[in-house]
Amino acid sequence: MRLLIGLACLLLAGCGGAGGGGDRPAESPSVPVAASASGLSAAPTELLPSVIGSGDDNPPGSIACGRLAAAIAAGSFMTPGVADGIVAASATADAPLADAARRLGDAYRAAVASKNKADEPDRIAAVGAAASDMSGVCAESGLQKVG
Repeated sequence: MRLLIGLACLLLAGCGGAGGGGDRPAESPSVPVAASASGLSAAPTELLPSVIGSGDDNPPGSIACGRLAAAIAAGSFMTPGVADGIVAASATADAPLADAARRLGDAYRAAVASKNKADEPDRIAAVGAAASDMSGVCAESGLQKVG
């Protein structure tokens, strides 16, 4: 449990955007945040395209990083379709970003497969770690400043 809490804190601290307006993460219109009885959750209201044309994703990877930033803000990685939407959006991205997105998708699928098993908390924590890693790749690529 401490590992999960530590990863959540690390994820939130590393992806925050606590600086000025210039380092604001890219926004994603595909993953709106909606209020629910239990707090904030991502409620995708439109279908995420499975293939994004290279002309739509300029610079390449900006849509994936935007969706990642929205998922981080909403804490919605375990919401069905969110991780897959990020992976799909990374199709036009460079290799480091596409690889990080693939790792996020793999971690998400492993977490879903571990439902009600002893390793479920560790698998969910791995999703947060993969998201944190991908956020770092977005930052290194300069894509968190897009938008």
